[in-house]
Amino acid sequence: MSHVAQVPSPPAEAPDRPGRDRFWHPRPVLCAVCTARTRGFGWFEPHRSRPTRTRRWFCSMGCQSAFTRKAKKGLSMVDFTEEETQALPAVMRALAPEMERIGWERPLGQLTQNDMHRLIVVTVEAFRAEMAEIAAESEIPF
Repeated sequence: MSHVAQVPSPPAEAPDRPGRDRFWHPRPVLCAVCTARTRGFGWFEPHRSRPTRTRRWFCSMGCQSAFTRKAKKGLSMVDFTEEETQALPAVMRALAPEMERIGWERPLGQLTQNDMHRLIVVTVEAFRAEMAEIAAESEIPF
């Protein structure tokens, strides 16, 4: 009786991105800097063994290099940077008209799905636009 090793069939390719990268690229992860969708740029802590390495994923080389510079200085990406703090007033100015439309007295738990979606979109768009403007004046691209 002969034994034939069964080779497992490869899983179906991801519909949005066929090929080998689907085995290592973490699709549902957001960029560690700007929270945009990741696009294959990564970073890991080289001084730790493979199973315990910290890994981060990014949307662009600009975000990857910004994270790397901060990591070398020992800064955390969790805390607000000076640029992010500067962007907050612009976000509040963009959010105020939406809150006026909804009503300041309404609890967030009573908002409709569309109202909540609109608040999130306005906030993220205003933040990204302000960060892009700040980045145009500084060295870190966002």
